[in-house]
Amino acid sequence: MAAFWQQRGRRQDGGGLGGVIDGLGSVLDVLLANARLVLGVSGAAVLAIATLAVKRLIQGRFSPRDEGDPKAEQKTLEESWQDLALIKTTPKPPKKQRREDLSEPLLSPAGPLVPGEAQDPRDSSAPPEAPRAKSSPLRCLTLQEKLLSHYSSRLAVPDIQVSLVPQLARSICTQLQNFLRSKCPELPFGRLFLSGALVDGLEVLAADHVHLMLPVALDTGLWSLIPGEDTVVRNPQYWMIKRIDLGYFPRGCSPWDKFIVGQYLSSNVLSETLHKMLVASINWPAIGGLLGCVIHPVVASQELKLEVKHDQVELSITLFPVVEMEDKVLLAVPPAGLVENLWLESFYRAEVSKVKELDAGDSGARQRCLRLLNGVCRSHPSLHKLGGSPVTHLILHLSDTGSDWAEESLADRFQQVLEELVAYLEKGVLPSYFNPKINLFSELLEEEIDEMGFVLYRAMSEPELLL
Repeated sequence: MAAFWQQRGRRQDGGGLGGVIDGLGSVLDVLLANARLVLGVSGAAVLAIATLAVKRLIQGRFSPRDEGDPKAEQKTLEESWQDLALIKTTPKPPKKQRREDLSEPLLSPAGPLVPGEAQDPRDSSAPPEAPRAKSSPLRCLTLQEKLLSHYSSRLAVPDIQVSLVPQLARSICTQLQNFLRSKCPELPFGRLFLSGALVDGLEVLAADHVHLMLPVALDTGLWSLIPGEDTVVRNPQYWMIKRIDLGYFPRGCSPWDKFIVGQYLSSNVLSETLHKMLVASINWPAIGGLLGCVIHPVVASQELKLEVKHDQVELSITLFPVVEMEDKVLLAVPPAGLVENLWLESFYRAEVSKVKELDAGDSGARQRCLRLLNGVCRSHPSLHKLGGSPVTHLILHLSDTGSDWAEESLADRFQQVLEELVAYLEKGVLPSYFNPKINLFSELLEEEIDEMGFVLYRAMSEPELLL
């Protein structure tokens, strides 16, 4: 740019109209010099033709040699307009292909065309344009289709876990049974058996936990049940097992008398005794080496729990001492706090039996709906405590209303369960199907209930949020 201004100054010193013309010519020259950088080759060519025409027009109008010569002036004007006409005939550069057109072949001419003849497209050697596939419009899936897809693709337990976990758990069960018989032959433990969703075909996502039930055989003539309403916790879901007729059958008549606290069979004392055995008395490294896995008892847990690590699976086994009396199934699971001696009534066996019975009667989809809801609760951190018994009892309540549980109505029943759950959470009470006095939400905190209700309330209008 400095050279341009120096040249411009020298031409101005020359004075007159010729200096002005030379100055304009210099400006146009600079524009042409920089046009290629800014506009590219094709743009610079177009600008050059236009500039040339303008320069000729200016020189033709103001050049001294053309003054007084009309023919020369007319000739100069004609040449200028001819140059300007070249702008229209200058071929435009081909447009750059868009990203989506890069896959299409570019057509190239077969050769130079003879002036005045048009190229026959049938004679062109260019490959024909590939026909474009018609894009079908996206179809919106219904809730029924989404539920069935979610059920088949995401909830299924891996086959290796389905086959390996029960086998591994039964092997550990056998080893534990043999130990108890040799260590405590005086205690009439029943035969250990497996329980849980995996055993009953209701497991979802992963088979990573199983329950091991240890029956405690009691002489019904020496023991009786005290209803939960009559206990210190006033909770109908908990029971006490009382030692009776101590005057006629003093302590020692029952092998379980060593676990009595204040005339009641203490679930705490029995669990603590078994916990010590699991942690300190059983040679788990040897058993694990025999079964091809590593077994660790969980020392810090209040539950009787084993952690099992295999090359292909990781498994958690929880041991539950269980008493069956008067058609009640009681587990040695005392409530949190300082209260002892209480046994928790379990409805799991009755729940599974009732659901399968109802499905067998009307070819219903209750079990499928239960698996879907258990999968949702298990994968969602806020809904974790709703899985299992609460959802099962709610499905049983809805079954009494005469609802259609055919597979075609799965989406309607799924959404109805969500609506009912929100209503029960709003009240803070979900009565047990087998004992209406029991509130299945009694163990939940108020903050947990609020969070669950908020999540499910949103899902009522958009159930897909849970999938």
